[in-house]
Amino acid sequence: MTSLLITNDDGIDSPALVPFAHAVERLGAVTVAAPSGERSWIGKAISKVGTIPTDTVARDGLEMWSVGGTPADCVQIASFGLLEAKPDLVLSGINIGSNKGSAFASGSGTLGAALEAANIGVGGIAFSAMSVGDWEQWVEWVETEDALEMWTRLAGVAADIASGILATGFPTGVDVLSVNMPADADLTTPRRITTLGRTRYGSLFAGNGSGAYSHSFDGILHTEGDLAGSDIEVLDEGMISITPIRFASTAPLSDSFRRVLET
Repeated sequence: MTSLLITNDDGIDSPALVPFAHAVERLGAVTVAAPSGERSWIGKAISKVGTIPTDTVARDGLEMWSVGGTPADCVQIASFGLLEAKPDLVLSGINIGSNKGSAFASGSGTLGAALEAANIGVGGIAFSAMSVGDWEQWVEWVETEDALEMWTRLAGVAADIASGILATGFPTGVDVLSVNMPADADLTTPRRITTLGRTRYGSLFAGNGSGAYSHSFDGILHTEGDLAGSDIEVLDEGMISITPIRFASTAPLSDSFRRVLET
């Protein structure tokens, strides 16, 4: 039977996790191993120092593993410790908020878990849901019972995409498939293969005047270059973006830079 591992970076109590797990149960044997608390913005960090506790928790008839580490830790510990063998596919998400553009892709714990899957030779798909309206208000709303319909609907879309990948095999030469879904997406919403939009952001921390800093993101992404065909453009047009990403690649250098750098 196909073995599926589900994780996320929003933690074991994310409102998206249980609907996602239930939606993919029809695709194979599902194991859920998620961080014990929120681990957003942590990328593909691995916990090298200290020990990582694990515990089983029950949610809506599902037995899941709560892991006191990062999303990438969850992939490692589940694949080589909790399971008898590596999973056939790792599904990460559904993230609370989109992961569009290169800046988010490089720092997202959701994508980090999928990248760790690639490092151990397993296909990884990262799923993210785009926020609607004011971010702070939306984040509060997604935790309410009113949001369950959205998470269930998006989980069905994610399961359908995963089903297609299981039927065809994970694409060669791809490390991560990053799927960004509008909050109103359903099975009829158009899906497009996209490029990764080039983005950057500014300061992520605010000082308190005494030498301490805390996370403080204004939510503003600065785009660079042509966004035609990118995940950003497709999401803005109300469609589902599926971006094949290869992290470990090289970039071309001009002859002038080669002369500067080579000896």
